[in-house]
Amino acid sequence: MDTLTHFNSDGEAHMVDVGGKQASERVAVAEGYIEMLPQTLALIQNGNHKKGDVLSVARIAGIMASKRTADLIPLCHPLSLSHVGVAFELQPLQNRVRCVVTVKTVGATGVEMEALTAVQVALLTIYDMCKAVDRGMCIQSVRLLEKTGGKSGRWIRQAE
Repeated sequence: MDTLTHFNSDGEAHMVDVGGKQASERVAVAEGYIEMLPQTLALIQNGNHKKGDVLSVARIAGIMASKRTADLIPLCHPLSLSHVGVAFELQPLQNRVRCVVTVKTVGATGVEMEALTAVQVALLTIYDMCKAVDRGMCIQSVRLLEKTGGKSGRWIRQAE
């Protein structure tokens, strides 16, 4: 595809008409990381954080964000999601938490934006809950890993 679909022939922003598209199962998987001090990761891992279970709160925030993506991203279609999975992996050697989100729907447009939004908000929630002990945390490498469904079929990020 060599054109931007969110602009009409006059160069004006518009919402893409997906009404004529065939509904199909759509899946998107996205990931991101938040780096932190070893002590901050230990608080999360041991459940000692005074604000409670950081990853459980971040999981709920990610799910909620995926459902509100159309309210946050201009021109994004509101979608009925059939599944949102938010998984965390503690990576102590890198002093970080990896977040992987899988979003599914059956519809006429994909769920990449929902997956990417969920990753960002889940990681931002970790930052928010831990900023009192570590303001230097860094959210990074938020990206789409895979998408399936629709006319373009399957796309998988190539290993780097």
